[in-house]
Amino acid sequence: MKFFEIKKQSKKSKARVGIIHTAHGDIHTPAFVPVATKGTLKTIPPREFQEIGVQVAFVNTFHLVSHPGANVIQKFGGIHAYAKLGIPLMSDSAGFQVFSLGGRKPFDSAQGDSQKRIKTHEGEEVPVKKISEEGVLFRAPRDGKEILFTPELSIKYQQQIGADLIMAFDECIYHGADYEYTKQATERTHRWLERCIKAKGSPSTLPRQARDRSGLQQFLYGIVQGGVFKDLREESAKFIGEQKVDGVAIGGVAVGETKKEIREQLRWVAPYLPEDKPVHLLGIGQSDDILDAVRYGVDTFDCVEPTRLARNGVVYTKRGRTFGRIDLNRRTYLANKNPIQKNCGCYACRNFSLSFIHHLFKERELLGHYLATWHNLYSFAEFFRNLREQIAAGKI
Repeated sequence: MKFFEIKKQSKKSKARVGIIHTAHGDIHTPAFVPVATKGTLKTIPPREFQEIGVQVAFVNTFHLVSHPGANVIQKFGGIHAYAKLGIPLMSDSAGFQVFSLGGRKPFDSAQGDSQKRIKTHEGEEVPVKKISEEGVLFRAPRDGKEILFTPELSIKYQQQIGADLIMAFDECIYHGADYEYTKQATERTHRWLERCIKAKGSPSTLPRQARDRSGLQQFLYGIVQGGVFKDLREESAKFIGEQKVDGVAIGGVAVGETKKEIREQLRWVAPYLPEDKPVHLLGIGQSDDILDAVRYGVDTFDCVEPTRLARNGVVYTKRGRTFGRIDLNRRTYLANKNPIQKNCGCYACRNFSLSFIHHLFKERELLGHYLATWHNLYSFAEFFRNLREQIAAGKI
């Protein structure tokens, strides 16, 4: 069985409907990949994934290495067994943790670790002590312990964690980096990919939880970098596409650029993306961006936005082909008998009023987080289901 099957190719664009086959199930693409940073989709028990429509989730290697430790997870048989996540999983490489949002200056190792503090998706500051050709030395936010990530260690940790789809170690370039720094970082990412491919080895070297009964293994994605520079993006896309990787991820987007710049970067790399491999876009989760990205041949997307917004009381509503948002914390919903979205089939909308969910958030009841997250994830699952139907019907 092939790892990636294309079931329908659009005649209007590079959009396609496909299936990614993994040891823990199939992923029907295009698909959204909600982020289960520390091995859990916050507030949602795994037994409800199927009802919501969650096909796949993204776990954070840096956080899982920091605690409980990749070796602990391996002893339990991998992250699927440890966290009871009965769906395919992606893991990042910790490359995202290398960069700084907001256009900060590049790291200067001579100035010491206090000069470079980056924020993870969860808002925790992580000091980067040293970036070198060898890899990246971090200080863990929990206990200050030094954690070294090299391409080889990143692959080892991801093999111990046991996700189905794993990412090569890369240097995610901060927004505002100049051409010379971006070129150096992109070329370093390419060298690190070659080391990742070598470290991953053959299926026979993988731990048992990384192989499925039919011989499927963990699948490695190389990551395209290049910042906001057209020639660097194109060179990176060509290089990654020519390597012995199973999939291609596009990184270093949505780190401060405008929507126009994001689309430019996708347009630059699209001609060089391999047609027989799945393409993942890292960190994109707004519906209008997704609609445009699938036209460039992107198959999967990960983002914290649906779950993070939900925990802050912000939920999606349909507005044509994209989403609007409403803030459940607003007093205007105190006496509103309607659901979040009329005709929505999610658990929250079938059972509860806006008034009650507003009440939960005002009183800081955790049930509010659960209901808002249920709704947002279900809304995204429906959005992507409709997207697959539109592509299959030749409308995109």
